[in-house]
Amino acid sequence: MTETERLRAELAEAHQRIDDMAAAHESFLRGVSHDLRAPLRHVTSYGTLVREVLQELPGQYPQVGEALGFLATMEQSARRMGLMLDGLQAIARAGRAPLRLEAVDLDAAVREARTELAAAEAGRAAGDVQWDVAPHLPAVWADAGLLRQLLLQVLGNALKFTHGQPDARVAVRAAPGDVAGRVTVTVQDNGVGFDGTRAQHLFGVFQRMHRESEFDGVGAGLALCQAIAQRHGASISAQAAPGAGCTVRLDWPAPPSAAQ
Repeated sequence: MTETERLRAELAEAHQRIDDMAAAHESFLRGVSHDLRAPLRHVTSYGTLVREVLQELPGQYPQVGEALGFLATMEQSARRMGLMLDGLQAIARAGRAPLRLEAVDLDAAVREARTELAAAEAGRAAGDVQWDVAPHLPAVWADAGLLRQLLLQVLGNALKFTHGQPDARVAVRAAPGDVAGRVTVTVQDNGVGFDGTRAQHLFGVFQRMHRESEFDGVGAGLALCQAIAQRHGASISAQAAPGAGCTVRLDWPAPPSAAQ
């Protein structure tokens, strides 16, 4: 065996180990998210029964009110756990779903995502959010369904973290990437932002930059975005500062014809 053949064999073996590790990781996520559903259902079901029993007790038991408060906290935590399991399942599905790559019209994809997110703006005053989407966004090489999930998360976060901000604004831009055959897409908002030194943790599972009392969510959305980007050979990053908004940057493959 020549040196070149030996190196190729080692490279193929390394790739196989990486694939095996990825498959084991996805299997673990699926197993955890599935197997924890049953005990969680018991917690929520019996919590409802306990509430009914407590509410039927005579009013002379002052501890009932305190017990109902404890129960409300337990039920809230159970709902949060359910959302966390939903997030794990979404990440696992994104990692194993068939990848059907095609040239996706980014203009249309952003419009569709905004339409789906319209409910998030329903409780806000008319014109509260100013959308600034560049015209003629380029096509990208992507699985349309997975790209849709990513855009829903990124644009949804921009809406969420600009809530209550005066003159809330979300800007979407795209340009040729630094390397031929790539497209750079940015989503910029002027929301609450976060400590930029913690940006490297932003895409971890269940990582949050804000307290739950301030903004809802369990911190799984951007982990899903990273899993989707990695499957496309793309990358996602973020820059932010407290009170100065956030910019999410996607480095994405262009369609082969455009790359040529």
